[in-house]
Amino acid sequence: MEWIEQLRTLPSRGPIAMISVLATEGSAPRGAGTRMLVTASGEHGTIGGGALEFRAVEQARAVLAHPPGTWRVQDYPLGPLLGQCCGGRVRLLVEHVDSMALGWLGDAAEGRVLISQLKPGAVQRHVSDGPAVPLSARGDRPREGSRLAETIGQVRRPLYLFGAGHVGQAIARHVGGLPLRLAWFDTRPVFETIEGVAVVPESGITQCVAEAPSDAALVILTHDHALDYRLTHAALTRAPLAFIGLIGSQTKRARFLSRLEREGVNAEARARLTCPIGLPGVTGKEPDVIAVALLAQLLQLPDLAQVQAVAA
Repeated sequence: MEWIEQLRTLPSRGPIAMISVLATEGSAPRGAGTRMLVTASGEHGTIGGGALEFRAVEQARAVLAHPPGTWRVQDYPLGPLLGQCCGGRVRLLVEHVDSMALGWLGDAAEGRVLISQLKPGAVQRHVSDGPAVPLSARGDRPREGSRLAETIGQVRRPLYLFGAGHVGQAIARHVGGLPLRLAWFDTRPVFETIEGVAVVPESGITQCVAEAPSDAALVILTHDHALDYRLTHAALTRAPLAFIGLIGSQTKRARFLSRLEREGVNAEARARLTCPIGLPGVTGKEPDVIAVALLAQLLQLPDLAQVQAVAA
């Protein structure tokens, strides 16, 4: 949300343009929702650098010569035209920010939805909470009357972490700055003093599994194999999650899967279990090594949608 904080202050210093990545296809330097602000003499943020950013900044400074509210949508194939080898496509919105039309900033908050209506000579915005259809980098460009809807801030996948021991603490240390939102649980009162840990009675901890949203990554690494099994069983017998990870060896995996099968958990559900956790080939057992390997594995999950659009 750094661009929002900049947008609250920069217009008071003079005219400002904003470049917004509306959609991408294939390999692109930055994803949809990325923004940078441009003044006559400075740049704030980045859409990935290189020739794409150079061209976009040129367009942004050109739009500053037009009245506030002026906007244009530009498509860039990231190939020979720009001297870039990415091979993708990027669709940008470039606008001269109207400093008199920033009232929506007062309602802006991470996770809410910013609605942008493309009008003749103006981009009208307000903050809401509704979804829309993802915007493509191909086909007809958004035009006058188009309505864009995007999630404010970085779209972060919920990470439901069970266990506040050494590995859990290492994961929590490294999760900052990643597109993950930590929900952290343990049953032991000794961990009440660790910021972010919710100490839950053992009798109710599987309810936390039931309440996890479907896009969550759920990771189990408690101090007790019996509790690990209960959590694993709960995770595999509810609606599917984006990821279910269990710390342990291949032997632990085999024992758990055998017991799950005996207790009637079907093969499709059992196949959703990831154990051991972490990127293959990373063999270190130190907590920080396990944490980094796991977080890298979670970053390989399919991206969550960010910028969306629908014709008016």
